[in-house]
Amino acid sequence: MKKLERYIKEKYDGTNYWFVEEIHSIHNQQLVQDVWIKKEYLNGNHKILQRSSYKYNGKEFNPRKIVLQYAKTLLNFQKAYLLQNPLTLTGNEKIIKEYQRVNRKGKYDRLNLKLLDKILKYGRVAEYVYMDKSVIKSKLIDPSEGYPVYDENNELLAFIESFICDGIAYYIVYEEEVVSKYDNAGGDMRLVERFANLSGLPIVYHNDNEISGVEGRSELDDWISLLDSMEDLISKYTDSFYKFIDPIFVTQGQQLKGESLPSEVVGKGINLDDGANAKFLSNQLDYKSFETIYQTLLQSLLDVSQTPAVSMNKTDISNLSEVSIKLLFQLANIKAGMNEQFMREGLEERFEKIRKLIEYKGIKFSEDEFETLDVVFQYATPSNDKEIIENLKQLREMAAISLESILNHSPYTTDVQMELNKIKSEGNIEESKSDGEDNKKDQMEKVEV
Repeated sequence: MKKLERYIKEKYDGTNYWFVEEIHSIHNQQLVQDVWIKKEYLNGNHKILQRSSYKYNGKEFNPRKIVLQYAKTLLNFQKAYLLQNPLTLTGNEKIIKEYQRVNRKGKYDRLNLKLLDKILKYGRVAEYVYMDKSVIKSKLIDPSEGYPVYDENNELLAFIESFICDGIAYYIVYEEEVVSKYDNAGGDMRLVERFANLSGLPIVYHNDNEISGVEGRSELDDWISLLDSMEDLISKYTDSFYKFIDPIFVTQGQQLKGESLPSEVVGKGINLDDGANAKFLSNQLDYKSFETIYQTLLQSLLDVSQTPAVSMNKTDISNLSEVSIKLLFQLANIKAGMNEQFMREGLEERFEKIRKLIEYKGIKFSEDEFETLDVVFQYATPSNDKEIIENLKQLREMAAISLESILNHSPYTTDVQMELNKIKSEGNIEESKSDGEDNKKDQMEKVEV
């Protein structure tokens, strides 16, 4: 008996529509609810908007509700820092050429950005690799619609995709060998389609979670409390500013009777008796305390998200060396390295599935060829390109580095293998030119003789 069949029999008594009960379990509903909360937050529904009006000086006062969308900025920075530069495939020339073709036709560079975006926002996302008219593609399954099924050993047994459209519930059940599509159109559950599954189960990407080894954790969970405090602070301070900006006019002593100074001469005026005084009184706002608290919260947000202050225009810099730049972006590099690890795990699984699908097209790679396949991430770290080129040049003159390594470290190279091929072709052209010149010289010598 297969593991999935045993799971269905033990937990759902072998019912045909076990997937409906699976997705409506309390745990799965809590996960989906958490995803929707994050979506609402990113859409601008913040806690500060729930502030209610109150009475001030006998009138109803509507407080300021300032929303700071710093979360989107931080998420965009992390995403772009790791994947702004396209990934570079390395390995055997034959396998690299085929995988690059798959990447271009399947638009995988864009897909990788969407993958990381979902993981950072919601902690997890799923990718299903399939073949569409001989073109290998991937489909992203949104975390709010995807339900992985694990056994007690955290082994993925199946994957359920569920969504509602026009009042009809759709269910797509991915098993190791088949993909089944169900819906309840007409009121009763029915099997609509069933396909052979050539690539296996979807790939489940997730980041680290201290509580679970198969479920990720949204980056927003570490930021929302700080952002709520910043929004609350700046909104209340703005309220205080507008409430206290209208001072109270106070006079001390006896005011003389009679007309005041003509308004057309010096504006408005009053006449006071000898020794009397008049002045405006207003509350003094402690802006220094506000500035200190706000800057502390902002710096804490940058520290927790491991975002360099210089990237948020919070630090002035000029004429920095390569070492200084690396120090400024050290935390960002550490965070990008952590994000790279779970991205790399999913990509390696994707490579294996693509290999399976390529074999159906009659293209096979040996185990030794496939093991050479690797991917290189190029972080979007600001760099002193002139300094890097000079160092590479010195290493090359010392015969301490290969041409391929130079291209890997060059800030101007995006596709190492393509550049190597171009250099080789240019070398062949130069050789043919030199051979032609030599032949011409030989002919001239023969004529002279």
